[in-house]
Amino acid sequence: MRLRTKYLLFVCILHATALFLSYFVFEKNKLYFLLAEVVILISAFISWQLYNQMIRPLNLLVQGADAIKDRDFTIKFVKSGTYEMDQLIEVYNQMIDQLRTERTLQQQQHFFLDKLIDHSPVGIIILDHDQRIQMVNPVAKKIMHSLPMEGWLLKDITHPIIDEVRILLKERKRAVTLKGGAESYKIQVSEFIDQGFSRNFVIIQELTTELLLAEKQSYGKVIRMMAHEVNNTIGPVNSILDSALGMEKERKPDSSMGNALQVAIDRNYNLNIFMRNLADLVRIPEPDKKYLDLHELIFSVATLWSETRKEKNISFEFKLAQMPLIIFADQLQMEQVLINIVKNAIEAIGDKPQGVITFHTESQPKRLRVIDNGKGISKEAAPFLFSPFFSTKGDGQGIGLTLIKDVLLKHEFPFYLTDNETTGAEFSINVL
Repeated sequence: MRLRTKYLLFVCILHATALFLSYFVFEKNKLYFLLAEVVILISAFISWQLYNQMIRPLNLLVQGADAIKDRDFTIKFVKSGTYEMDQLIEVYNQMIDQLRTERTLQQQQHFFLDKLIDHSPVGIIILDHDQRIQMVNPVAKKIMHSLPMEGWLLKDITHPIIDEVRILLKERKRAVTLKGGAESYKIQVSEFIDQGFSRNFVIIQELTTELLLAEKQSYGKVIRMMAHEVNNTIGPVNSILDSALGMEKERKPDSSMGNALQVAIDRNYNLNIFMRNLADLVRIPEPDKKYLDLHELIFSVATLWSETRKEKNISFEFKLAQMPLIIFADQLQMEQVLINIVKNAIEAIGDKPQGVITFHTESQPKRLRVIDNGKGISKEAAPFLFSPFFSTKGDGQGIGLTLIKDVLLKHEFPFYLTDNETTGAEFSINVL
């Protein structure tokens, strides 16, 4: 039974009893009876007034509690002139002002934190208490090249980065460096307190750009020094060799000395070309991006290699998406990338009979796959594929894959070079 009900029931029983007793006591004296009735009525009126004065603070408390329950911190009460009531109203209004201020500050901090996470240059994944992904910022989504993962449990996701996160959480480690193909990432797991409970969040930092810059600075300086010395040497040496060759031809046109001098001149010429190729590697310009049809680019490169693939008995297969695949890229640079990929595929097939190179495109997501049925990639060579000057070929310079890596990184196109599931190797490019 509610307090107001108890109070009204008590007042009603009390005054009903008083009326009943006054009737029997003053039954023979009507004047006293009337006076008693007036006193009882005045008492009832005073009791009603007291009821209103006592129950109104309770009503205000109930209304205030309902407002707080509904998270409505805008309701304030006006003072009534009653001392006790005004004290209660003043305390409530101060409490509401404080709650509203703290709530506004909390919302501002939460909004700032969300903006900070969204615009962070590193990938951030926030987990809830059950190791379920609660939030993934845009950089993390871009790094992982995946569909929205919010709401998924870590154990239900198959991805190299998530695999490392699970290991870090299980072994209570804080950081690890993951290298996949040409890309490197630093993965860190940290904790924060939310409502008294510990929760984890993951920071994914892409190291590829920093490593590439440091790598370029180191080998770029060496290449520039080598190119300077070689060019300064080749010019006068070839001049002397040309003069000597001319004199030898006048003396004896078919002499072995003349042939040796010609070989030396040709070797110097090839060395000059080699140094120019190295110099081109360290000064790749920023891509001049335009919209172009990737299918047309594939057919153009295939035509370029048509004679070579006929000589080596290699066939091209095209499994292309039905609609044109429009990408935003530098046509010349992407053409050079495809030329190098096809060249590597042809060399990997070698003298194998019935060699096949397959061009496979997909529209959702936009992706190009170049698959060959060559010898594949050895486990020993896989970690060093995109390292400068590394080559599995005896006469290789180790420049082709480095050039491909630099161009695709400038385009921000994720790429992978792996063994194909059936045979040979597969070069995959996500042309976002």
